[in-house]
Amino acid sequence: MVLDEVDMFWTDCRFEPGPGWDEIGPLFEALKVAWQHGGTDERARADQDIAAQQMALVPDDGSEPITGMLLRIHEDRARFRG
Repeated sequence: MVLDEVDMFWTDCRFEPGPGWDEIGPLFEALKVAWQHGGTDERARADQDIAAQQMALVPDDGSEPITGMLLRIHEDRARFRG
């Protein structure tokens, strides 16, 4: 990932999927659907399903991977908050 912007709560970056994306990518689609059509419970469940995967964002600059965050990924964009 390449950092683009940081605001008060969220950090935005460019995202390139790594190994295993085919297995976890559908979780982010489910989160998108939950935000568009679901209620609070569906959104929370989708976030919990993603968090259970214990993913890491790995910066291209060689700095430490970012873990333990609330994460949103859509196409080539990632957004997270710790």
